[in-house]
Amino acid sequence: MRDDDGFEIDRAFDLLPHVVGASWALIWFRMNKIRRPTQEEFRNKVVEYLKMLDALVDSYPKSGEFLAMTLHVKRRYNEEIENILAGKNPEIEKRFKRYVDYG
Repeated sequence: MRDDDGFEIDRAFDLLPHVVGASWALIWFRMNKIRRPTQEEFRNKVVEYLKMLDALVDSYPKSGEFLAMTLHVKRRYNEEIENILAGKNPEIEKRFKRYVDYG
């Protein structure tokens, strides 16, 4: 795999947690009238929705020329989940604060 082969995947993982995970989680909390979830509840719900992309993460063949990319995708996916749960994704934290402060 060339150094720049993972660029598009990396950009996707920069966006997917807050565009997909946080957006869906926020709607879930609003529809359930939960105004003040804990940070842990919010992070877990974001990860729950992000994990719905498992089929996409697993979509490349696991052999041949795709093997290195498949490993890269899985690594980035797992890193993003760990970062969210540890409170190390600033976009997720910003969206949590915005929801709790302004709903």
